[in-house]
Parts: sequence; C-alpha cells; structure tokens
Amino acid sequence: MSWLYEPEPQEHDLDETDVRVRPNPKGNKPRTKNRPSHSDAPIGMVVQVDLGRYTVLLADEREVFATLAKELRKEGVAVGDQVALAGDTSDTVGALARIVRVEPRTTLLRRSADDTDQVERVIVANATQMLIVVAITNPEPRTRLIDRYLAAAFDAGLKPALCITKVDLEDPAEFVKNFADLSIPVILNRKDSPSLDELNQFLAGQVTVVVGHSGVGKSTLVNSLAPDAARETGGVNAVTGRGRHTSSSVRAIRLDAATWIIDTPGVRSFGLGHIKLENLLRSFEDLWQVASHCPRDCSHLVDSPDCGLDEAVAAGTISAARLDSLRRLMVSIANSSND
Repeated sequence: MSWLYEPEPQEHDLDETDVRVRPNPKGNKPRTKNRPSHSDAPIGMVVQVDLGRYTVLLADEREVFATLAKELRKEGVAVGDQVALAGDTSDTVGALARIVRVEPRTTLLRRSADDTDQVERVIVANATQMLIVVAITNPEPRTRLIDRYLAAAFDAGLKPALCITKVDLEDPAEFVKNFADLSIPVILNRKDSPSLDELNQFLAGQVTVVVGHSGVGKSTLVNSLAPDAARETGGVNAVTGRGRHTSSSVRAIRLDAATWIIDTPGVRSFGLGHIKLENLLRSFEDLWQVASHCPRDCSHLVDSPDCGLDEAVAAGTISAARLDSLRRLMVSIANSSND
C-alpha cells in the first residue's frame, strides 16, 4: 500500500481576495431606507381612480396615467388629491407614471360601509362644498339619507346645499319644510328647465362633491352643467322604484379655472361609523341650538330626563321627525362604538 504525502499548507497574510462575497441577484446597489424626496417632481390633481389606475391632470393641462408607489398603498389616494409624480409623465401611449407623494389635504369626505363599520372609506379629498341631489319623486326622497349626508359634510368641513330634482312632476313644498330651519341653500330643479344659473352661482370658485341616491338625476344634472363630461345616465325601475347605478366611478370635472364638480356613484346607504357623536349632533343645526342649553350630562336620547329637545317638540318649535332621525343615528353610532 502506498501513502500520498500532502504537504501542510503554508501560512500567509489574509487580504480582501480571501473573502468570498455572494453576488446580489438583484444587483449590487446596496439597499437603503432613505427614499428620494422628489422635491422637483411635477404636481397634479387626481381626477379619476379606476381599477388601481389614477388619472392625474398636470399644470400644463395634460392628463397622465399613474400607479401608486408601494409606500403609499396603505395610505391610499382619492379623487381631488394633489400628488407628486415620478417616472414617465409623457403623453406617450402606454406611459405610466408613479404617484410618490400626496400633498397635505385640506378636507376629507369619508363614509363607512354601515354604522357598525369603523373602517373609513375615503370618497373625495380637498372638496369645499357638498351638493346633495334628491328627487321629489321616482324615487321618493329619503330625509334620513339626507341627514346622513349633512352629518358627513359637517364632519368633513364642507358647506352643504340641497338640490331637489323633478319638481315639474310633483310639488316639493311639503318636503322642503323638513329643512326650513337650516341655513343651507335649497335649489329646485326642473328636468325640462334646469336651474343652471342658480347652480352655477353656488358652484363658482369652489370644489363641489355631488352626492345622491341612485336614480335621482345626479348625472343628468352634471351633464347639464358640463356637457362635455358625458356622464352615463339611467332610469328608475318602474316596479321597485330603485335607481340604477350609472356612474360607476368618482370623477372630477372642471367647469372653469377655479370651479370643479366631483360626481360620485349613487348610493342607497351612507355609513357614519367613523363620526363622533358630538359632530353628529352639531350637524343637526336646528336641533343643536336647542340641545346646547340642555343640562351638561344630557344624552339627548329618549330616556334622558329634562331634555330640552323633548320640550321643544312639545312646544312645536322643532320637528318631531327631525328629532327621531337624530336619535336613531345617535343610537346606531353609539352601538357601533361599543361593539
């Protein structure tokens, strides 16, 4: 048997050539938590959101398509947001920019799926007004849905107004009495002769979000104000009296350099699970004036002793229906916060 002789390795000084580094399959650029500031990024307004794609209007009047940067996906972006863009902001077919920053918001209109849902769903950012559109008939007006819109407007810091459509089909006088004690404009609109002058006066120089139940003529009204918008319209089911959803996305439409209307899809419910009880009460302007003089520990509910609201109803100075609507909302929101 033969033995192989292996000499012992010679000692030598180690240097960088003795270190084996595993190559980075994604490139050799080291990862960092420091993100670029994009301080010189172009700023634009989000005018539509559809299936994860954002249409952004830039200062030079170009509309570009963008996606959302990964670090902003949790925060989200809404129509009306002012955003900074990176990437391809050209008008080349198929170009896709990236939203890398959302500028500070002045207002935020939100809703929840229902009053038991604490998750906020952002509808519109940076609006200044809310135009609540309701039909006097076909479908029948829902005062409690209007109360919900008013509460959301107050919570968001928006100036509300009520536009009643189809008044050529039925006299709205009795319905208007429900809101006679509120300091909000009420605009009556005929289908054959829209109140465009009065509406344009309310809208001028503002960013107005238009909301309403399905089938009330909201998109028809928007098309009257902005004929080039071509928002899809639809009728009301003759059997159920329910409107068909026509506008399926939120869209900001510019009327002039300083005036915007933001059309929203019709809804049949508007959850207020995110609204605080004190803000809800203040949104009932006519009732708040009375409730502010109640005892400090007054809950303003049915079983609350010495509640000034009950005394005002008995005296005929406030509406019993309005008080009932407020109390139903207070109970619903209180129950959701206790879940």
